[in-house]
Amino acid sequence: QVEIVESGGGLVQPGGSLRLSCVASNVNFINFRNYVMGWYRQAPGNEREYLASVTGGGRTKYADSAKARFTISRDDGRTTVFLQMDGLRAEDTAVYYCNAKHRYEGSELWGPGTQVTVSS
Repeated sequence: QVEIVESGGGLVQPGGSLRLSCVASNVNFINFRNYVMGWYRQAPGNEREYLASVTGGGRTKYADSAKARFTISRDDGRTTVFLQMDGLRAEDTAVYYCNAKHRYEGSELWGPGTQVTVSS
């Protein structure tokens, strides 16, 4: 069964950067390309918020809140998707989740999340 796990979260000062990674296991790079990979976040008391997604063909899509400062990318050979976050603000503090949606099967996976805290 395919599993995804995030890493790269932590404590960062305002204005700093973080690069989150999400590794998919039990899947080869060919099948990984069938997944649309996305990043979401959830702050305390808020609903889970969509940030960005990338298809197997490399097409990216961003929420308005992420467009200017976040960059999503993927390395199919490593079955990994990344979220580069720059110019972090206190309001970016949240648990960040990786999501995988299979294009044909309709299945959907979530990672356990990684905490990002932006504070001085």
